[in-house]
Amino acid sequence: MHMGQRDIAWVRISKAAVDKGFTVKDIGVVIHAKFHQDFTKIADKVQITLYTKKEDVEKLTKRAKGEYKTRDERVETMTDEDVETYYSCTLCQSFAPSHVCSVSPERTGLCGAYNWMDCKASFEINPTGPNQPIEKGECLDPELGQWKGVNDFIYKASRGTITHYNFYSLLHDPMTTCGCCECIAAVLPSCNGIMAVNRDYTGETPCGMKFTTLAGVMGGGQSSPGFVGHSKFNITQGKFLKGDGGLLRMVWMPKSLKDEIKERIDRCAAKLGVPDLFDKIADETVGITEDEILPFLQEKGHPALDMDPIVG
Repeated sequence: MHMGQRDIAWVRISKAAVDKGFTVKDIGVVIHAKFHQDFTKIADKVQITLYTKKEDVEKLTKRAKGEYKTRDERVETMTDEDVETYYSCTLCQSFAPSHVCSVSPERTGLCGAYNWMDCKASFEINPTGPNQPIEKGECLDPELGQWKGVNDFIYKASRGTITHYNFYSLLHDPMTTCGCCECIAAVLPSCNGIMAVNRDYTGETPCGMKFTTLAGVMGGGQSSPGFVGHSKFNITQGKFLKGDGGLLRMVWMPKSLKDEIKERIDRCAAKLGVPDLFDKIADETVGITEDEILPFLQEKGHPALDMDPIVG
């Protein structure tokens, strides 16, 4: 089993596979074959090296994060209005048949591995692959993020299971989630806001479910109002849950996630007129229930508390 992308990939090998002779080397053989299969147009030869020493892995992870940052910055200044074509990603349909990820400049792939530029390049490398162009067509709802062309595409790609969804909302027909997402956002009604939890965090959250439970409940290709999968990068993109109030609704995150994207939160929050938003967002050191974090939010004067009710 393989799930997750970038530096948070999970790989599990069954005992039955090991009993039948599966070894670490076979992981390299599979990766080698996939590189040749997917990148045959740009790679003639491939060598796979697997690292098992922690210090080597940490060194390579640091380098990889730098490369990811460069890739993310390619779409930093782009908006969804700048382009007429979005891209699909159906890589996860092997275990989430109705899931269709739509990637736009301001809505990166929920696994964190694909942004709009990545999908564009992928399509050029493999025109029949999982990243297909979507002509977005008529805008049906600019606030929630819905387009006729996208709806037509996802209806066909989900084999009639999903008729439509919104890019910028977790309350109103949110995008489907496969289970590979980097993060999951959920509504916290008592705090009039939302929380986001990342795959790396294994503890409890104020919505009452750990990440793994959340992924099991709303993954599998469902559109689950009140929950939505997304990437870490998406949290600080301009259209993040715009239809629900955006970043100013964020009331709780694991400390590790908050610290990881602090620079981007500060930059985004300053644009929104709340430069100290980072210090107003609770984490597990404050509490892991809505009752525990609400006094903190009130003391800090979190902007979500003065917004319109998040649920009717």
